[in-house]
Amino acid sequence: VRLDHTAPHVFDRFAEAVLRAPEIIECHMVVGGFDYLVKARIADMAMFQDFLQRVILPLPGVRETHTYASIANVKPDALLPI
Repeated sequence: VRLDHTAPHVFDRFAEAVLRAPEIIECHMVVGGFDYLVKARIADMAMFQDFLQRVILPLPGVRETHTYASIANVKPDALLPI
């Protein structure tokens, strides 16, 4: 997700809205070509289209989105050795 402008109040409003969306399982603020990496668990592409229009696009400050679908989990999360 790329926001229309980066100001503290925009980040706060975006984060508050993300916390209310049960489909979103992770959300990371990142540096680089976009502002947030949002991971959501959606059953199929029809439900994803609904999720995008109902949840993501109305989020405060959203300017654009790029979608990537995972087709295989090559290396699942693992505990780091301490």
